[in-house]
This record gives sequence, C-alpha cells and structure tokens, in this order.
Amino acid sequence: MTLSLAWRVVAVLALCCVSMVAFAAPEAWLDRNRIALGDTVTLHVATTGTAAPDFSPLEAAGLSPRPQAAQRRFELVNGQASMRTLFTVVLRPPRAGRTAVPAISVGTERTAPLALEVTAAPAAPPARAGDDVFIETQPDDVDPYVQQAVGWVVRLYSAVPLVSGHLDQPSPEGASMQRVGDDVQYTRELDGRRYTVVERRFLLVPERSGELVVPGAKFEGRGVGGFFDSVFGDRGGALAATGAVRVLGVRPVPTNAPTPWLPLRDLQLRYRELPDTLQAGRAAAVSVELVADGAFAAQLPELTLPPIDGVEVFAEPPQSDERFVDGRPQVTLTRRFSLVPAQAGPVALPALEWPWWDVDTGGTRTATLPAQQWQARPGVAASPVLPGVTDAPAQDAPADAAPDASATGRWLAIAALAVAAWVLTMAWAARRRAARGVGTAEDGEDGAATPGSVTPTQDARPDAAAAPAKPADLRRTLERGTPDEILAALRALSPRPAPDTDALIGQLDDAAQRDALQALQRARWGGGDPAAALDALRRAFAPGPRWRETRSARKADPLPPLYPER
Repeated sequence: MTLSLAWRVVAVLALCCVSMVAFAAPEAWLDRNRIALGDTVTLHVATTGTAAPDFSPLEAAGLSPRPQAAQRRFELVNGQASMRTLFTVVLRPPRAGRTAVPAISVGTERTAPLALEVTAAPAAPPARAGDDVFIETQPDDVDPYVQQAVGWVVRLYSAVPLVSGHLDQPSPEGASMQRVGDDVQYTRELDGRRYTVVERRFLLVPERSGELVVPGAKFEGRGVGGFFDSVFGDRGGALAATGAVRVLGVRPVPTNAPTPWLPLRDLQLRYRELPDTLQAGRAAAVSVELVADGAFAAQLPELTLPPIDGVEVFAEPPQSDERFVDGRPQVTLTRRFSLVPAQAGPVALPALEWPWWDVDTGGTRTATLPAQQWQARPGVAASPVLPGVTDAPAQDAPADAAPDASATGRWLAIAALAVAAWVLTMAWAARRRAARGVGTAEDGEDGAATPGSVTPTQDARPDAAAAPAKPADLRRTLERGTPDEILAALRALSPRPAPDTDALIGQLDDAAQRDALQALQRARWGGGDPAAALDALRRAFAPGPRWRETRSARKADPLPPLYPER
C-alpha cells in the first residue's frame, strides 16, 4: 500500500467515526401547555452539545425559574450515536393569560420560543384539600359514547415529602383502561399549603352503554418521618389515600351515525405536499395530514387516497404523533403517497371525505380535502426512473443560449468510451457463450438467459436505444429496494411494454411471481400487509423473472390457452 493510499484510508475512517456521532439543534418543550394560576410547569431543554443553556431570559420574563439537576444519557437511533443532556427548569407564571416562554441560548444555537396558557385558579379546592395526602380523578367527559376515547387523569397530592409509594388505578368492568405517557410532577397551593402533585394519565374506552363504575385510585407509601416517630415506635411516616368512585353514563351508538363509527371532538385534514406537475412513469409525492381531537392512532381507520384512474398509488407507512391536550388524547397522522401515471394525459385526484361523529353537538360532520387536477406530461422512454424518486420539473433553456463547445466535446468523448466498453463487454460475453455452449450460461450479468426466462432483444423493446436492463440490477433492487423500485426493475426487464402492474402480471409464467405482484396490489390499496408483500416479492423473484413465451416462439399445443393473449 502506497503512502498516499494509506492516508486516504485513514481519512475515510476518520470521517466515518465523526459521522457516527450525531449533533442536533437543541430542543425545548413544556410538560404541559395549559396550567392553572399558582401551579408550576417544567421546561425541558435537550442538547447534544457540551454548552449549558442560559436561563437568564426566564428570570427577565418573571417566570421565577428553579433549575433542577441535569441528566445525561447515551442514545443510538438509526445507527447514529449521540450523547444527549436534558436540563429541566421549574417555572411559576405570575399571572393568568397567555404567557410567552422566551427562547433559550445553548452555545451558538437557540431554542424556539414557547406559548403557555395560564387559566384562573379553581374557585373551589378538591374535597380532601387539607389532608397530608389525597387523590383526585378527572375524566374529560362524564357521559361519553360507546368506544369513545376518554382522557382519565389521576392526581396524587402530597403535602409532605414522599420517600416511596405506589399509585394504582384499577380497571373498570365493561371498559378498557390503558396508561398513557409518563407521570407529570408540579406544585400547587391549596388553602395556604403547598402540595406536590403527581399527575398520571389514562385512556378509558367504554365497551357497552349504560352506567360505568370506575373504582377509585389507591396510594400506599411512606413520607419523611420525624425523629420522635422512630424513637417511640411510630410507623415512620406511612401514608395511604383512596380516590372517590366515579360513575359515567355511557351513551349507545346513535342510529344515524356514520360508518365506520368515529366519535371525536374535532377532525382536520390538509395537504402538506402536492406536486406542481406529473410525468408518465415518474413518481410524484402527495402528503396528507390528519389531526384528530379525542382519539389515538390505533382508533382511526387507515388513511388512504381514493382510486385514481390511470395512476398507480404507492403508500408509505403513516407517521403518528400522540399527545394529551387539555386532559384528552390527540393524534396527528401524516402519510406520504407516490403517484405514478401510466401515460400522459389528464389526471384527477377525487376529493377525500372523512365522516365522523361530533360528541359535543351530537351530529355527523365530514372532513374533506378538495379534488386535484393535473396534466401528466409524456414520459422519457430512454431513461426510466424508479418509483419513489420525485422528478423535479424541467426548466426550459433560453432560446438564444449557445451550446458550450468544450462541454460538448467532453460528453462526446465520454460517450465514445462508453460505447467502446459496451462493445468489448459484448465480445467477451459472446466468447464465453461460444466456449461453454449456448443456453448453459449461469452468470446473469453477461447477457445469458436465465433458465425459464426470455432475454429481451433489440426487436422486442421499443426503447432499445436505451441502456439495456440487466438481471443483476433486479438482484440488487431485490436486496435493498422498496416494492416501488422492484416493480420498476421488473418493467425494465419485461419482454414487452407493461404500462401497469396488471399488464406485467399477464407476461409472467410463474404462479408464485404473479401471486407476489397481486399481493403488492392488495397492499397498495389498503387490503394487505406491505411487509409481507415485500418479502413475497424478494422470495418469488430471487431466481429471476419467468416470462411467458411470445406467440412466434410458442410451439403447437393441443390444449386451448388458459389465459388470452394480450
């Protein structure tokens, strides 16, 4: 190894080591976006750098910050390692109303400012206020519908420091109850006493109508006992509390409710991404966002697009963000779709409609997205592009722009070298076939036919002037590609033009390969499993595609054909 090559290897290894450590901009968030006057709220600041946050703007804003201890943790996400430091600060807003939490400087970076809603203090304190420890429960709806997601909040108040404890909320009969997220801790003043509040959130889903009896939450723990308590044999600060039993009146599903049944407080739809234009054979992205107030992602139907004539639609897995807002669940779903027109011409995306039941007004409402219209441009047959790669609109060059002679000469030289390499490769392949015998080649990259398949020829493809597709391209795509890319690679190898997936299925002679493409169709339209479809594609086409014989090459068969000619 020469010295220059050794230095190159060292440089590459150093770059790889540096790239393994991910540095991200600092983030800031509040544990709650809405609090009552007199409560505290916790501000979290996370950073991957070494600089500490500057919390002086919080003091200037009158938020009375009380910094807590920093926590450091090592994280490995998607192969990237990072050392993440979490700083927490307890804030106490001085007045009710909308309060702005200023941006925090972390080294040369700054976090985004935040908004906090501070409501007036409760007119009446909880019933057990004044005790050393007590429990309060609060549902976001006392008369929900069947299968409506109800936010259930349990608060443990403690006026003495706790050493240990266990808080439990038993599940009721006739409903499911699931804990959601992490506990939130803050302080609140009641009747002149300062309490530490531990807030725990649950998701309650009634399964039948009628009265729903929810048992009270229970707490058992130990507080900080005094010196004389331990001397005289006291229990040393043992504490216990039980919440009140709550009864909810669950309403049945209305007779005029839409199907599927979706009880919510609000539902919003919007396009996050739309293409300016479409081109035949190339993918363009459409992204849809759904925000549901009163549900989590598992309770919603699948987010899909309506069928589009002449266009294949490939859906990516949806991304969800679930939160608790104002004591009830809220989810934001985002899903991206790739549209691949089969030919040039008008393309119409129908309007998307989502009917849902408004639990506040007791009626049916519909969230809609408007229809979209495009004019798909003709595709470029000489350079097919795999679906999933969005093509940017081409820009026309000025009419008076003169070609660059030097650039033209370079491209001519490159083209000549490519043609010479192709000629040498074809000659080498012909010599190998002559040496081993026609039809016995095993290497799919030298142009030999795979057993059971028909190799495309110049006469069989209208785009023969383009670079010929190779079985090796399909093998590489099967190993690392998406279903969209595998489908495009199969089209490039097909002996006859295949404008859509149905035409491609009709050209295959292997039943397992046809079944794999049909499984992809079912996954694309929402009726199948995308992961299982991808696995079926890889297994079925691992030995190479098996094409049907053309009419000219087929021998006489005494039986009638099973499938009609296309």
